[in-house]
Amino acid sequence: MSQKHIGDYIVNTCTLYIKPVEYGNKLYSHIGEVDEEILCPVKPIALIQRGCAYYGVDFESRRKGTRLLIDYSRKLPIIVEPINHIFAFCTTSPGNPMGIWFFYEQIRDYKRISARETLVIFHNGQSFLFPVSYNTFNTQMLRTSLLKSKFMQRVDYNQKKLFYLLNRPKPSKASESNEFYSEDSK
Repeated sequence: MSQKHIGDYIVNTCTLYIKPVEYGNKLYSHIGEVDEEILCPVKPIALIQRGCAYYGVDFESRRKGTRLLIDYSRKLPIIVEPINHIFAFCTTSPGNPMGIWFFYEQIRDYKRISARETLVIFHNGQSFLFPVSYNTFNTQMLRTSLLKSKFMQRVDYNQKKLFYLLNRPKPSKASESNEFYSEDSK
C-alpha cells in the first residue's frame, strides 16, 4: 500500500480508521483507506470535525443528535454523513487526542488478541492490530450499531409514511349524482 501526505483530508466512504501518530513534536493522523495509507498533519478529532462540517453539520450538533437517539453521554459514536452511512466511533473519549477513530461500515469482524489488543478485519480483506481492549471495541461497535439502527428506523418510518400519503386510496365518488334529489321529493 502506498502512503502519501495530505493536509486537507476529508473522511469518506473509503476511510477505514484514523489513528494518532507523533511526528516530531506534533500529533498527526495516520489514515487507513481501502487502497492507501495517508499521513495528515491534523489531529484525528479535527478530521472528524472537518468531515462533519464538510457534510453540512457541526460536530457538536452530531454529538447532541447521537445523545438524543441512543441516550448515552460518553464515548458517543458520530454520524459523519448519513446518506452514505459514514458512522464513526472513537476508542476513547473524543477529547483524548490518543483515541483511534473507526468507521463502522468498513469493519467486517474483530477478535481479541490480548487484554489490550484487538485485531480488526475490514471488508477489503485487510486486518490490523490496534492497541485497544476487545471489550472497549465491542462496546463501541454495539453503540454504533444501536445509533445506526435508531437512525435508520426513523428514516424508514418517514419513507413509509410518505409512501402511504402519496399512494393511499382516493375516496370514491358515488355512482349517483345528488342533482336528482331535491327537497321537494321528501
